[in-house]
Amino acid sequence: MESSLEKKKVSRKRRVYRTRKSLKGTSEKPRLSVFRSNRHLYAQLIDDENCITLAAYGTLAKEIKGKKGKQTAAAIGTKIAEIAKKKKIKNVVFDRGRFKYHGLIAELATAARKAGLQF
Repeated sequence: MESSLEKKKVSRKRRVYRTRKSLKGTSEKPRLSVFRSNRHLYAQLIDDENCITLAAYGTLAKEIKGKKGKQTAAAIGTKIAEIAKKKKIKNVVFDRGRFKYHGLIAELATAARKAGLQF
């Protein structure tokens, strides 16, 4: 018998695979992957062809420390877009992972779009 914790892990992995099976990042159009834990929020630009993380930013950065909630998500979205612009990346594939496109995830995506990323 599987415990409830093991069932939860399996269902999380299934959700991730279901969303990622159609997404693939390239060097011209990397994958913008978002991860949210109970305390922190992270965003990465990933080139899946070469297995390289091109850029990463999250709530552990010094500039973000004082902000809370949706302000944090908006700041991360803006900063990851600025980093992408410096690396001459305009188009990305948005990967929400196992999370709903709602709340902090949607706020991060909206801020990245306003800052110039296209997805």
